[in-house]
Amino acid sequence: MKTGLFSHFNRAGAWVLLMFLVTPALIAIPVSLTPKRFLSMPKGELSLRHFEKLFSSPEWMSSFFQSAVIGVSTALLATALGTLCAIGLWRVSSKYSEVVRAFLLLPLIIPQIISAMAFYRLWIPMGIIDSYIGLILAHTILATPMVLITVSASLANFDPKLEQASKNLGASNWTTMRRVILPSVKPGVFAGALFAFILSWDEIVVTLFISKFSVYTLPRRMWNGIRENTDPTVAAAAVVLIAITILAFAFSAYMSRRNASKDTA
Repeated sequence: MKTGLFSHFNRAGAWVLLMFLVTPALIAIPVSLTPKRFLSMPKGELSLRHFEKLFSSPEWMSSFFQSAVIGVSTALLATALGTLCAIGLWRVSSKYSEVVRAFLLLPLIIPQIISAMAFYRLWIPMGIIDSYIGLILAHTILATPMVLITVSASLANFDPKLEQASKNLGASNWTTMRRVILPSVKPGVFAGALFAFILSWDEIVVTLFISKFSVYTLPRRMWNGIRENTDPTVAAAAVVLIAITILAFAFSAYMSRRNASKDTA
């Protein structure tokens, strides 16, 4: 009886905490429907004029496209690097590998403002400031630790005997990784790619430092929209971002459940 009551209490507490964290972001939904030209809550009348402005504006659409290109490129590079690093550290498995792992996780520990200044100082002599390459590389460095964590978590449940059996049957290291290891850690790889994309999609601090005019991502345009004026189009863009994030996590949950059902079968 006490165990059931405690379980219900934990579940209720989790929902209360979730609503506490999510409610401020959901305020953007009614604000985006205001008929007025400044940020305000609608009173009776609702309007989609700001969504129409969002999707008909070449500037906003360009920012959507640039953020998508940078986010997808970052996800691909960070997933490849993070997965290879996780598998390499898992195979070595020594005290030195833990030191290397801690070093690779530094971008998660160092404040982004410090990382932004470091990127700015390094990118200028390399000639990649305010460029797609510069932003993609910076975001890849920030996102790779997330992939490393998710893939390492999947490798913790991987049976090393499967790798040994594959090698005993004559498979090469590449074949073993491609046909045995990677399929087993696919949920971790996919989750890492999703986190890397979302990090790049929402990142603003580093972007403000290393991009100026040539690259104008969506978070930067939203930042300028709030700083220079109070255009409700920013709220409409925020609603689109929330919808994309929810769809991405829903697709991730669907893929994880699908992979789990396949493994069970």
